[in-house]
Amino acid sequence: TKDLVKEVRSLSDKNGVDLLVTGSTAVNIDISDRLNDAIPVFAVLIVGFAFVLLTIVFRSLLVPLVAVAGFVLTMTATLGICVFVLQDGNLVDFFKIPEKGPILAFLPILSIGILFGLAMDYQVFLVSRMREEYVKTKNPVQAIQAGLKHSGPVVTAAGLIMIFVFAGFIFAGEASIKANGLALSFGVLFDAFIVRMTLIPSVMNLMGNAAWYLPKWLDKIIPNVDIEGHQLTKEIQPEIDYEQKKQISM
Repeated sequence: TKDLVKEVRSLSDKNGVDLLVTGSTAVNIDISDRLNDAIPVFAVLIVGFAFVLLTIVFRSLLVPLVAVAGFVLTMTATLGICVFVLQDGNLVDFFKIPEKGPILAFLPILSIGILFGLAMDYQVFLVSRMREEYVKTKNPVQAIQAGLKHSGPVVTAAGLIMIFVFAGFIFAGEASIKANGLALSFGVLFDAFIVRMTLIPSVMNLMGNAAWYLPKWLDKIIPNVDIEGHQLTKEIQPEIDYEQKKQISM
């Protein structure tokens, strides 16, 4: 059908007559093409801005890089499961999907936006506590353990809540709602428990102190901003501990 629409439109150039194709099919084709063209720009913008903000917050280059790389892995797995189930027709009886078919054009953009916000929330929950511990002890392993101990339950609870919320849409009657529910519930499951709780701490453990490396010239340029939004001087920030941060917040 898409090839037919394009062929009809191409006749305008040959005969000198403007031929227009209308109807829901042609409209859906145009919307799909525009959304597909927007996905790379949309993804690069939000990932780029997130990398800059995380660099300022965590004062590191590798930690933000690992964070955004983990999100790319999450989206790859999420779109992969959508192709596996929705497009190839596997497990359609289990999820009560009427029939296999193409993935909806707006599903990737919607999934990228929602899952990116949740993924960065989980990242900040975990790594902000790790950074606080690293500033005090300069021990990367102890920092990772502290982050998992204190923030791990928060990420676990938040992830489970969102998984159950999105999973409820899988068994809805509308096919588009089913597709979004499947993508979002699996995406949260993969990102929270495989990427944030498993891969991120493992990679940071392998990197050791290098995970918190920041070039001196860059350290002079970017501001020292506490995770709660307080501006800290360069003399105070490296020495400040967790209890002092709470007092400043109060």
